[in-house]
Amino acid sequence: MDVHEAIMSRRSVRKFLPKAVPMGSLRRIIEGAGMAPSGHNIQPWKVYAVAGEVKDAVSASILKAIAEDPPEAHEPEFDYYPTEWFEPYIARRRATGFGLYAALGIAREDKQARIDQMNRNYVFFDAPVGMFITFDRRLATGAFMDMGMFIENLMIGARGEGLHTCGQAAFNWYHKAIRPHLPMEDEEQFACGLAIGYEDPDAPENAFRTEKLPIDTYTTFLGFA
Repeated sequence: MDVHEAIMSRRSVRKFLPKAVPMGSLRRIIEGAGMAPSGHNIQPWKVYAVAGEVKDAVSASILKAIAEDPPEAHEPEFDYYPTEWFEPYIARRRATGFGLYAALGIAREDKQARIDQMNRNYVFFDAPVGMFITFDRRLATGAFMDMGMFIENLMIGARGEGLHTCGQAAFNWYHKAIRPHLPMEDEEQFACGLAIGYEDPDAPENAFRTEKLPIDTYTTFLGFA
């Protein structure tokens, strides 16, 4: 597919098929992502791709922490979300959550079903491959922009290979449970996790589509004839 088609067809898939991702595809995706721009070409990203027993062990550690530890024992190393939401962002956030739960037939008052769905993040929504993307905590705010461009390249590159992804900030809360499974340096912190694989086209959660803004709501054209 061409680049525009890859961009327009990218979305967060939350149920994957148990079909292996070819190593050749995985290497091409990561190599292409590494072509992302970064300030002074510092290339701050590191990738840990996990599958099989390693992926399962990571998932088991996180689910054990959820079951046994108090919620306050697990916090991300940086604020991904605001402390207090405000418009128009809170409405967009709610629309995404309500739409996903509606697609799954989960009622608003069914708290346990919502928790169970949230916890599916930690098994990578059954994807055969998971990724953890990290960068050096000593870098400044600009590194977050570099990381965003790198992660987007991963997602678009996956579409070029006929694969889908789901970016998962949810893993950031459980960095202490993940670290023992990865050869990370102390200076590294998580940017996000990523599930990657082949979409299950029959899964109801994959029929849900988030609404994207028309370009004229966020773009101002100046000086054009």
